[in-house]
Amino acid sequence: MSIKILTVDDSTIMRKMIVKGVQNMGYEILEAHNAQEGLSVLSVKYKEIKLILLDWNMPGMNGMEFLKRIKAPGSIYGEIPVIMVTTEGERASIVQAIQMGAANYILKPFETEELTKKISVCLEGKV
Repeated sequence: MSIKILTVDDSTIMRKMIVKGVQNMGYEILEAHNAQEGLSVLSVKYKEIKLILLDWNMPGMNGMEFLKRIKAPGSIYGEIPVIMVTTEGERASIVQAIQMGAANYILKPFETEELTKKISVCLEGKV
């Protein structure tokens, strides 16, 4: 079974960049264009998903609401690490995301090297 990473982002361009970086690392990537779709994918594939790359600003349910839901006490998804991939660069936002359970944080725009480095750190011991 290959390592699967879920990206949840409403930006097609951003998802394409993430897909390319993840595939170049040799991992399988699953895509969701909003949080609701992300929860649907997660509900079916959660045993295979080893990492979630999550946008903060999306229409409907935003990334923080998604994070709060999957990191809630008793959630079957709680052990899956989440990297926030967002334009929210204020220190308070970063601290809030980490306190809510995000494993790491990447500011858009980013270099593919930064993305792959943070993915590698999050997947250490899970590969």
